[in-house]
Amino acid sequence: MLADRNCVPCHGAVPSLKGNKLAEIHHQLAEPGQWNVVNEHHLVRAYKFPDFKSALAFVNRVGELAEEQGHHPDILLGWGKVEITTWTHAVDGLTESDFILAAKIDQLS
Repeated sequence: MLADRNCVPCHGAVPSLKGNKLAEIHHQLAEPGQWNVVNEHHLVRAYKFPDFKSALAFVNRVGELAEEQGHHPDILLGWGKVEITTWTHAVDGLTESDFILAAKIDQLS
């Protein structure tokens, strides 16, 4: 299960995921339809909350997780909503760590 694993630091030596390999790991997410793969480059998911305070609390939990994993997504916070975008900057695309982080973030919501 992806959420049981840890992100691995990437130094650019690993190729980004493409094609069938990308589709295969995307389907390993508990809710693959919630995370959108954009141009085989990054993952995006929107979360909804009843108010700003709840959304902010989620952002803080995601931030703690990102620090723990050493893998940091872009986070957009608004009233009652949070959008998470992740990719591996070192390879300018998606790696297994992006999907591990996505699975772990899903457990926080």
